Amino acid sequence: MNTADLGLPVDVPSTALFTDHYELTMLQAALHGGAADRRSVFEVFTRRLPEGRRYGVVAGTGRVLDAVENFRFDAGVLGFLRERNVVDEPTLRWLAEYRFSGDIWGYPEGEVYFPGSPILRVEGSFAECVLLETVILSILNHDSAIAAAASRMASAAGDRPLIEMGARRTHELAAVAASRAAYLGGFATTSDLAAGFRYGIPTVGTSAHAFTLLHDTERDAFRAQVDSLGEGTTLLVDTYDVKEAVRTAVEVAGPKLGAVRIDSGDLLLVAHRVRQQLDELGAKDTKIVVTSDLDEYAIASLAAAPVDAYGVGTQLVTGSGHPTCSMVYKLVARAESADPRAPLVPVAKKSAGGKTSIGGRKWAARRLDADGTAEAEVVGTGAVPDGLADRQLLVELVKGGEVVSREPLDAVRERHIAAREGLPLSAIQLSRGEAVIPTEYV
Repeated sequence: MNTADLGLPVDVPSTALFTDHYELTMLQAALHGGAADRRSVFEVFTRRLPEGRRYGVVAGTGRVLDAVENFRFDAGVLGFLRERNVVDEPTLRWLAEYRFSGDIWGYPEGEVYFPGSPILRVEGSFAECVLLETVILSILNHDSAIAAAASRMASAAGDRPLIEMGARRTHELAAVAASRAAYLGGFATTSDLAAGFRYGIPTVGTSAHAFTLLHDTERDAFRAQVDSLGEGTTLLVDTYDVKEAVRTAVEVAGPKLGAVRIDSGDLLLVAHRVRQQLDELGAKDTKIVVTSDLDEYAIASLAAAPVDAYGVGTQLVTGSGHPTCSMVYKLVARAESADPRAPLVPVAKKSAGGKTSIGGRKWAARRLDADGTAEAEVVGTGAVPDGLADRQLLVELVKGGEVVSREPLDAVRERHIAAREGLPLSAIQLSRGEAVIPTEYV
């Protein structure tokens, strides 16, 4: 079950102040100058992937839809803006009635993207669209970075499950979002109960070193845990001496001990020694879980080790070195006037330093080769070529201000697996490289 559909916590009553000051001053000036009602098209895209990455992962779309619905300027928010003199009274009156009434199209969550992909397209009046810039970018940049790291780790782990355990390494609310993005990207479980409650992600956990240190002996700690949680529990065996701990663990729990966890040392060497010892003690079905600052490279290095599951924290919730995707939200088209019938005019920023953008309301499609593998991301502003009509990527998310596409998180997770499998095999290589397919503009 996807509990997000039930509107359960952790929620924020209003997302209206998850924005930058200048969004509101632009609004005031546009209202004053008469341009606020011009029909406008904004697009979210990134000019490049993080260095060395071969694909990006769209994550956070479901949270964006929640944020748009909750973007309301209630009395408390308006009072804050009035007290700080952020905008004038006519603008405050306009904000009091704010409800996004436009349309949003985007890549379905879990899909992969590349430089220039129009990941999200927001259409409506300039006034209502410009206000959403910061909160949309905040969500997509964070969640997509975590999901991309999770996807790489899942590829490196193969069939071995991954446990997300990074809550203590980031902001408490960011931890919930990170758990969601990690699950989307291929992780199996989380240690964060708030994420389990909010999104229905399976939660796991047993004990830390503190539990062992609390007791007079390691045997006492193991006995207390097994008596309470059963022989299928996971015992942490590296508080003191690993070899002695493994022997004690099997003596206490018996050969049906669920798993042992190793959290320090040379994991490759220790895992081999622990597996041999467990087998010799008759605990052939006891699994080995490893933790300790793992990233995709460390996971890949353990591919030949007798490891059954990985627990990942810090590197996951920080995007494994890339905590943002550098996505931007740019105006790409606007009407010539406030007349609803006025045609759209492409607009684009022109500047030095690689910050140029391409104007026009865009579509995107993924071209496949004869084997059905992706070979190019095709982006255009005119008519869609016949051969790509059934390969278009953008789907309608919001129509006339109403959300029309919400999906269970498990469906998004499955989409990502399928999208990643549709890329060339080199997409999952951990060595540095360029985007696995090019972006072509037509």
